[in-house]
Amino acid sequence: MIIGIPKESKNNENRVSLTPDKVEILTKNNHKVLIQQNAGINSGFTDKEYTDAGASISTTAEKVFLKSNLIVKVKEPQIDEYKYLNKNTIIFCYLHLASNLELTTQLISKNVTSIAYETISNPNGKLNLLYPMSEIAGKMAAHNAAQLLTNKYGGPGKLLGGVIGTLKAKVLIIGCGTVGTNAALLANNMGADVTVSDINLNALNKIQELSNGQIKTIYSSPANIKEVIISSDVVIGAVLIPGYKAPKVITLDMIKKMKKNSVIIDVAIDQGGCVEEIKPTTHENPTYLSNGIIHYAVTNIPGIVGNTASISLSNNTFPYVRDIADLGLKKLLRNKSFINSNGVNTHDGFITNKEVALSLNKKYTPINYVLENNF
Repeated sequence: MIIGIPKESKNNENRVSLTPDKVEILTKNNHKVLIQQNAGINSGFTDKEYTDAGASISTTAEKVFLKSNLIVKVKEPQIDEYKYLNKNTIIFCYLHLASNLELTTQLISKNVTSIAYETISNPNGKLNLLYPMSEIAGKMAAHNAAQLLTNKYGGPGKLLGGVIGTLKAKVLIIGCGTVGTNAALLANNMGADVTVSDINLNALNKIQELSNGQIKTIYSSPANIKEVIISSDVVIGAVLIPGYKAPKVITLDMIKKMKKNSVIIDVAIDQGGCVEEIKPTTHENPTYLSNGIIHYAVTNIPGIVGNTASISLSNNTFPYVRDIADLGLKKLLRNKSFINSNGVNTHDGFITNKEVALSLNKKYTPINYVLENNF
């Protein structure tokens, strides 16, 4: 199989989908790897490292897309890449289609088989390929919160952990999954006064155990969030319903009652955001002021720690890349465990992921039905 690795074109996206060590394994197993020039440079990997691993270098994204059977990316295809999409190519990356009707329409109209990192789950329901970037995004959320509280970024001039004789910054984290847990633990270690909310009491119990009782917890209800958000300096939205568009748990009414120059970080923005009327931002222009509150809604938070993120992502995605390459699409789609993993979002012109279809108010067609009827 020919595996293509385009250079990421999203704003300040420094990650690369596969590191040279993984490319070497593929090429030694008689697969061809075509990588765009300088695709790994911002992650610390040179073209020479890739050629030494057996890859061929292409000067353009177009050549990578059109000559490859499997495109392995980090982020979803950008608008200028839509013209390269075709039915002969498998797309494997973070897609976040639940909040992206335009891309979904492109994938359907061109009969593209798309497999989304973020919807692949193991038999226990764990999102194996979302976890590593969620871990980074959570830690970066706490890191960014500390920066945004400073005067330089328009914040109230507070140190997250305070010092003797001053109050610590109050941080409210909504959602206690991978993102929320990592954000909470780092913010707590930095000395902040942290409260975490969730509807999963087991998750709340776990975060208290991990923090030796230092992190406060509340059941996630509108009334409880309203009560805590008023005094919060930072609010981090970390709500996830796998595959679905994120629910709006932070309302305009809540925002208007927050302290001026406090900070909202919406890590769920990839799935549409959990903050009412939030607008996606970029690393180049990461924040905007609305209702006197600093809003941060960057859609590719791990993209600015390219080396760490690329290594972690490649470690986790590689087994799937290897299986797709070794088995080929037809055999893979007849593999019951793979189909049950819920990773295939579109195939042969159909939306084959139920959560994506419901989020977009579109028809859902089970992948097994598509395969059985040979559309």
